[in-house]
Amino acid sequence: MFACRLPWWRSSAVCKRWQLCGFLPRSWERCQPPIREGINTTAGQGQQVSAQEKQVLEDLEMPLARRETETLFQEQPETGNQYLEDALLQSYLKTHLPPKILEEVNQDLERFGNRLLTEIQALGRECELNPPVFQQYDAWGRRVDHIITCSAWRRIKEIAAEEGLIAEAYERRYSSWSRLHQAVKLYLFSSSSGGFSCPLAMTDGAAKVIESLGVPGSLKNAFDHLTSRDPKRFWTSGQWMTERRGGSDVANGTETVARKQPDGTYSLHGFKWFTSAADSDVTLTLARVADAEGQVEQGSSGLSLFFLKVRDEEGKLNGIQVQRLKDKLGTRQMATAELWLDGAKAELISAEGRGVASISNMLNITRIHNVIGAVASMRRMISLSREYARRRVAFGKLLKDHPLHVQTIAQMEVQTRGAFLLLMEIVRLLGLAETNMASEQDQLLLRLLIPVAKLYTGKQASAVVVEAMESFGGQGYMEDTGLPVIVRDALVLSIWEGTTNILSLDVLRSLTKSQGQVMTVFFSTVQKKLELASSSAKLGPAVQRVRGATSHLTQFMQEAGSRGAATMELAARDFSYTLARIYAGALLIEHAARPDASSTDISAARRWCNQELCPVGTEWRNSSYEAEEALVDSALVYEGSPARHARL
Repeated sequence: MFACRLPWWRSSAVCKRWQLCGFLPRSWERCQPPIREGINTTAGQGQQVSAQEKQVLEDLEMPLARRETETLFQEQPETGNQYLEDALLQSYLKTHLPPKILEEVNQDLERFGNRLLTEIQALGRECELNPPVFQQYDAWGRRVDHIITCSAWRRIKEIAAEEGLIAEAYERRYSSWSRLHQAVKLYLFSSSSGGFSCPLAMTDGAAKVIESLGVPGSLKNAFDHLTSRDPKRFWTSGQWMTERRGGSDVANGTETVARKQPDGTYSLHGFKWFTSAADSDVTLTLARVADAEGQVEQGSSGLSLFFLKVRDEEGKLNGIQVQRLKDKLGTRQMATAELWLDGAKAELISAEGRGVASISNMLNITRIHNVIGAVASMRRMISLSREYARRRVAFGKLLKDHPLHVQTIAQMEVQTRGAFLLLMEIVRLLGLAETNMASEQDQLLLRLLIPVAKLYTGKQASAVVVEAMESFGGQGYMEDTGLPVIVRDALVLSIWEGTTNILSLDVLRSLTKSQGQVMTVFFSTVQKKLELASSSAKLGPAVQRVRGATSHLTQFMQEAGSRGAATMELAARDFSYTLARIYAGALLIEHAARPDASSTDISAARRWCNQELCPVGTEWRNSSYEAEEALVDSALVYEGSPARHARL
């Protein structure tokens, strides 16, 4: 945003300019304050200036003293209790939670926010500085395959149990609102967790799968451990799906074979290429059951779901060899490994051949956790950016007094608000479903919105955190500020649990499976939310834009529906973006239509709805989904490539 170029000369005026931009200390030798014509060194006319902000400005006028070491000195942005500083979160809870539940949840979240500030954030930073290490052999040459994690990582696991970050959703002390309470705590926890949010996502998913199976007797002990508040009993779970041939394409990529043993258990043999949270206590995994002749059925119908403990009763790995830890761009705090399963003892927990259907419950939960991580990363970076703008001076003014700078942060804020309300809507619907209070329409909507929210917020997070990093200038690029960690960790959110394109196709499957009913529910729900703002003149333009977008979307579906599956596949990405923008717009309008809504609630709704809400309609009118355009896509991509002359 407001950065200075660094020239190779040093006039006194230039030195002063460097100083204002923060690249030189105030002790630069012989730099005399020049006369600054036309530069306002106040915090802005007619604005209240805090004592701290005045001090920053006054410091610029101090005489310069020589220092032996030229160092960059800028005030570090500091945030307080994340819950108390999140106005949107507080207003949402006040609007939706019953009074008694609100009182208890509010107290818990304020307490938890203080714990994040005083204890958890430091532990998370320690995890970032001390990633896991793989020790394959001991000093005497014996293979041990030991993944060594730091003490902070183990302490955060204990805290996760103490805070009930998994248990809260399954105890259901607040009925359908328990899932939302859990999600809010995870949202506050995510950016301070040192990467521990990932194993919690898979642990939650594993618990959900076991619950969906009715918590059979053989899994009762595991379920109790996964949902325990006792740090000594709490287990985390992995999710071992990805093999050498594929990521999302488990139907064709899974090679692991399961052989039934005389005692009824199964022996697993195969290679798991990407296993997150490899230090977990248990895991769920897919494999193909071999028949008496050793043959397996290919495709998704040949996959079954298994539960296994990572270590046996003696603490030894359960027929598992660790090949290596993955060298990832981000989430380095968490051990991700390549594993050989060589006789791992496991329990078949799905019906044979029904592994993909059984694992769907886990995927829904982990995708929601992905949304939580995306929204949390955006909120954290914006919180830091806005605080930095109150402390950092450039060109004679605090950054907060540069309209362009604040405008950019405001644009990020609008995106984050839309994503947050989309997250809250999903966990609200999930809570209803888990307590048998969801209507058929609620369940259809939940099935549609999970992939929509996951794919859209993943892309939002990547854009917002990079933009927010830029708001710090060169400091945003410095590793020891902690900002690059947030950026790296956020970049995976559009990849894990299904890439944008994979999930866009999943959105289309939800339409096909429901025979189009889900879109009827989508349109009617959006309309109901818009009706709440019918009497608001200030929200009128936003309401009209959403209605116009839904009209264009309806027209697209009518016209494209007759073109066949190939057309819809080409449009899948834009179609999913359209659903996300329209629904988030309706949620923002609904929130802004409350009697006690603030002016910023109204502004956020209007600004969100000023963007292109129906990109699929625009591209349809541009003929972007015609078969000829697909050929042009290929020509553009492969021009100059050896593949251009081969059959594509």
